[in-house]
Amino acid sequence: MMTGGCPGVCLASVDKEVIANLHAALSRLCVEIKSMSGDVDPLDESVSLCLKLTAECFRAHRNACVQCTPNQCSLRNLGSIKVSFEILDKLLTLTSGGSNVVYDAIRCGIQFLGNIAVGNQLCKDDIWKLGFPHIFWNMLELPDEKAVSYTCMVLHTCLDDHKTEKLAQDAQQLKVSLKIMDLCKTLPDVDWTVLIATQHFLKSTEIISKMFTEMTNEERLTLLELILAHLGVGEEEKDSLIPLSLAEFLASFFTDRCRAVLTLTSQSSADDQAAVVIIRLLDILCEMTSDRKKFMALQDHPDLLSSTVDLLKEVNLLGKMSKNVFTPAQDFSLKRPGDEDAQPALSFKAHLIRLIGNLCYGHSVNQDKVRELDGIALILDNCSIDSNNPFISQWAVFAIRNVLEHNPENQKLIQELRSQGVGDDTMLREMGFRVEERDGSLLLRPLKKDP
Repeated sequence: MMTGGCPGVCLASVDKEVIANLHAALSRLCVEIKSMSGDVDPLDESVSLCLKLTAECFRAHRNACVQCTPNQCSLRNLGSIKVSFEILDKLLTLTSGGSNVVYDAIRCGIQFLGNIAVGNQLCKDDIWKLGFPHIFWNMLELPDEKAVSYTCMVLHTCLDDHKTEKLAQDAQQLKVSLKIMDLCKTLPDVDWTVLIATQHFLKSTEIISKMFTEMTNEERLTLLELILAHLGVGEEEKDSLIPLSLAEFLASFFTDRCRAVLTLTSQSSADDQAAVVIIRLLDILCEMTSDRKKFMALQDHPDLLSSTVDLLKEVNLLGKMSKNVFTPAQDFSLKRPGDEDAQPALSFKAHLIRLIGNLCYGHSVNQDKVRELDGIALILDNCSIDSNNPFISQWAVFAIRNVLEHNPENQKLIQELRSQGVGDDTMLREMGFRVEERDGSLLLRPLKKDP
């Protein structure tokens, strides 16, 4: 092990001789544990005593490192991190019987690694070098929630931007990353997994894109829910963790596979989750383009707007051809997304229109593209109240407003539609708006209420 000075303030510095004796005790226990055969009985008196002493020794190491850099450095320089991994590696082979004395020693050993790593980069690097990925993988596989939680705590403490980027460059490291994402779903009470995902993984487009490619649709949904929740916090510093390149990757995935949502028209569809992935991606893209300056570059994505308009055309047509999840409905019972009886495409058309409106905000090229794709009449065709798409009429008004703003050609088209009777403004009036023509331009104005 490397040696070196470690500056810091110690809250409970221990005499170096005591630290040395502590390390010597752990080293002797390491020799005893490594000599145990794989079929040893943890309940055997001598074995049980050794395991209990190991747990107590780990506790002493753990407590000595609490907010005490000198103690951390002394134990590191003596080699306690290396000895701890040797003990843990052996203990992991003795867990088949589910003995609590074995798990107690493992838990205390992992806690020691967590405490010695806090605020100490040299210790973090040693832990990573000695334990990642193989020993950490084995600890994450343990059928013990506390041990898994402590392991995730150590991983979160040791991870940094450099280590996170390297996760995508090795198959075994990527496997550990995928395991952590799986634990987000299977162990929802373990906060460390979510913190690893949101504070480390989301910073790296490379690791997210590699994981997303390897994941099942169910696993993708777990990740997308985390991203959506992260965006929902709404704080600027939260937004800044997600790079624009990750947003562009998600947008490209959406454009490449968005037609998967059309399978929802078949009641016997075997892959609804692929469709739900697209629905969730749309929710995320709507949030990202809701005047978040960092992500407004998505307005220039080469295919996002055209794919969204084309998809709206398809679901709109499918909803008219037969009764399915895209058919407008007038069922106003209290249903919310996520309810057991709520259909998965709830609000999907409304959010397509919302995304179109977002992408056209202050963007003349996109405004023109919507006109060229016959998107204006398409949006107007979705102004009716629809219980399958709450607030669709409001999103349609929002989108039309953004498509018309400072765009004479689009405003002229609306005038022509009105003269042809296609753009009947009755629905706008029912919502409290009117179309007003002024100097050759069309403006949306609130209706004046009678006194």
